[in-house]
Amino acid sequence: MNVLNGAASLAALLVCAPAMAATTDPIGDIPPPAEDIVVTGRAQHLYRVDTTTVGKTAEDPLNIPQALQVINEELFTDQGARDATDIYRNISGVSAFSYAGITFRGFRQDQSFYDGQRGNPFIGFSVPQLFTVSRVEVLKGPAGLFFGPGSPGGIINYVSKTPSEVSALRTVATLGNYGRAGISSEATGKVDANDVVTYRLGGFYEAMTPFRYNTKNRSLIGDGGLSFRTNQGGKLTVQATVYDNFLRGNRLRGVPVDNDGNFLSDIRWNANEPTDFLHLKSQAYQARYVTDIGDAITFDAGARYFKATETQQYHEARGFVSGSSDLIAREFRDQIRDVDGLSFMANATAKVPLFGMVHKFQAGADWYDETSILNSRILRSGVTPLSLSKPVYTMTGRDVARAAALPFETSNTRSRRTGAYLQDQITVTDALLLVGGVRYDRFDDTVATNRRRGGPPTNDSYSDGRFTYRAGAIAKPRKDVSLYASWSGSFEPQSPASQNPDAGGPFAPVTGGQVEGGVKSVLMGGRLQANAAVYRIVRRNMLQVDPSLAPINGQDQLRPIGQVTSKGFEIDLATDITPDWVLMANYGYNDTRITGTVPGQSLTNAVGNRFANAPQHQLGFWTRYQIAPIGTAIGFGGEYLSSRISLSGQAVQPYTIFDASITKSLGIMELMLRVDNLFDKRYAASGFSLQSGSFPGEPRTLLAELRFRF
Repeated sequence: MNVLNGAASLAALLVCAPAMAATTDPIGDIPPPAEDIVVTGRAQHLYRVDTTTVGKTAEDPLNIPQALQVINEELFTDQGARDATDIYRNISGVSAFSYAGITFRGFRQDQSFYDGQRGNPFIGFSVPQLFTVSRVEVLKGPAGLFFGPGSPGGIINYVSKTPSEVSALRTVATLGNYGRAGISSEATGKVDANDVVTYRLGGFYEAMTPFRYNTKNRSLIGDGGLSFRTNQGGKLTVQATVYDNFLRGNRLRGVPVDNDGNFLSDIRWNANEPTDFLHLKSQAYQARYVTDIGDAITFDAGARYFKATETQQYHEARGFVSGSSDLIAREFRDQIRDVDGLSFMANATAKVPLFGMVHKFQAGADWYDETSILNSRILRSGVTPLSLSKPVYTMTGRDVARAAALPFETSNTRSRRTGAYLQDQITVTDALLLVGGVRYDRFDDTVATNRRRGGPPTNDSYSDGRFTYRAGAIAKPRKDVSLYASWSGSFEPQSPASQNPDAGGPFAPVTGGQVEGGVKSVLMGGRLQANAAVYRIVRRNMLQVDPSLAPINGQDQLRPIGQVTSKGFEIDLATDITPDWVLMANYGYNDTRITGTVPGQSLTNAVGNRFANAPQHQLGFWTRYQIAPIGTAIGFGGEYLSSRISLSGQAVQPYTIFDASITKSLGIMELMLRVDNLFDKRYAASGFSLQSGSFPGEPRTLLAELRFRF
């Protein structure tokens, strides 16, 4: 029945409103159409880029000895993407874990970078929004050389929209089911007649009532920037962005499931009351200076500051009430997260002929200081359980008032990172490149807690330094094909709370090393981009309790015994099948297992020797066909994830979902109609825990966008 309903919905869209062809977006660095929207030829090279800054400087992807992907604004537009979770299906090796967290080549990862710098304004449980983003760059595998401490799965770098010399105005009005309504507008252009100063201004508003009980989302974004041409080849850009996201009935956990992964109630079920909420208010300010120094040297420097406050009041599910198969026990949490961070970076590249070869030297340094304060109070007794089958919600503030009588427990975490790197890319011949680099990082971490339940305050700190390396070789049998092999490293400081000398600390950082080989190609004049990679990542020095040693002062003895190995391969394809027909497809295979452990023990995010939310197989595709004579484009896409397990070892069932859209040019306007989860598939997007259940995927959703361009 769901299949028939989905087909009927799409048919109704096709009949009632002609499809429209999405067009090149005039905002940012892409020029606008001169008159009406021109559909002919837009499909060619639509979702591909020939330059990326994922290595801190502009580079051809064929010259980078690691797998990477770039998701650009054209794909955001065609897929109606609003936040980061909407684009994961386009990235091989990446799938959702929870909130903004992802599984990346088998490893859980929560870090994000903005324009190459730390300072993510979407703290805690909020998801990065895409309105201010021109493209998303994904570097796969350890990225320690350029980005310092981090997970070995890879990093995601969000590249901001910037002022443009092209005068353009784009306004989008949005409507959809679940009460979705919104409007956004952004403008770019020159401030003066001499092109010395350019600007960008943008505003975004959207509200909707999602499918989960008691939820309502409202998102506001304001964004502005100025660019100043300071000298020949030099530009200074300053930007400011403010976010205000209010999510009622949040923060959202999952819906309880049985051990086979079947939901035990309606997927609309929510442990939160109508008065619960999550409210994020944040600001980000940054400045970036880029210049050429002669013909062979480029230099850039940046500074970024952000401040964010996330206020949460919510009911947390705690599993079934003893003896019941319907009532879910709950507790009430009142939490305030305050985070601010300041970062600086500088990078320089120089091309130098030396010993008959061309050396591209790249050097840089960065510094980051973040303070994160969590004030938390939890009401664990006297909270009314909630039925799974017949939930009864109230508007009373009884739990809010009772929790307000409790003192806050406060933790204050300060993290400082300082690093510097040097890389040499050697062009031995036109067909052979060698790459080698080294980085040194210094880190200082402190965690201070003030407990409210009678325990003594704590103040744990740890400082250390670490070298990381990267080496690779690239062979080009022809200029549009590169074969590469590389080794890259990463590290992550141990938690300061784990560095207690009574537990055996301090301990060396967790380390990660990857061996990768692959092929990249841009064939047929750019019409076909096909990449493949095979990799093996080993993550070492993960702390575990050593049962062979007696506790000291009540502290279990920890040892860096744990080891994990991730193996897999990925294939990415983007091609113009015809001048009007474009196809993107990706496939990832991953097998992540514990390869070193204390007998009978597991590791964080693992159950037995398997890892939570780490699918072995994933597949995504998107295709778009434009019918130029009638100014129409039709899009169709899908996503498949194989079975996974939750943090509690419960099954997370495999799923396949499909999306479709039609787009119609209307002169200076275009209309897009889109259906997500076309056949209304009921599925779990990811698993969480026995107490909180699995995160249900969205049911069928309809979206209409009317876009104006001037």
